[in-house]
Amino acid sequence: MSIQYLLMLAVGDAMDAFAVSMAKGTVTRNPRPQHYLSVALWFGGFQALMTLLGYFVGARFAPLVERYDHWISFALLSILGIMMIWEAFGVEKPENVKPDFSVKTMLPLALATSIDAMAVGVSLAFQGADVWLATLLVGLVTMLFSAVGLKVGNLFGNHYKLVAELVGGLILLFIGVDILVTHLSA
Repeated sequence: MSIQYLLMLAVGDAMDAFAVSMAKGTVTRNPRPQHYLSVALWFGGFQALMTLLGYFVGARFAPLVERYDHWISFALLSILGIMMIWEAFGVEKPENVKPDFSVKTMLPLALATSIDAMAVGVSLAFQGADVWLATLLVGLVTMLFSAVGLKVGNLFGNHYKLVAELVGGLILLFIGVDILVTHLSA
């Protein structure tokens, strides 16, 4: 995968964390530097960790499914993209978000927003992507988007949550379709 694809994948994957950070921004009166650092480290760290974990799980099984890896990548990324689009239109309502940045609050949020990163990691293994570059990009992009999301939520409320989820879902869906088309036409 090219660096452009990895960046697009990182952006698509970061949108859940961006949306949750925006929600936290709407309920946090005056975000301080430690709040920005908290969302960046929790969300970016878990996205990177889960991407890496997914990659190593996927790499273990890649030789067994080599004939169908493009279909699996297509399915995983398409399902994630469709779920994000589904959530964008309010089918699944977010939980009650509080201006709490404690471990007790941030750990479940970081886990919840990073589950899809594991599936992305599996897909990366099937594509033979550079795991270290992908993990770094996913982590850094998510850190940046989380910090920006906190500020955007604080300034504008949840007005851009739908757009973030929709764009993220469309990016993941596009990449899944492109992987399938590229492999089938080769």
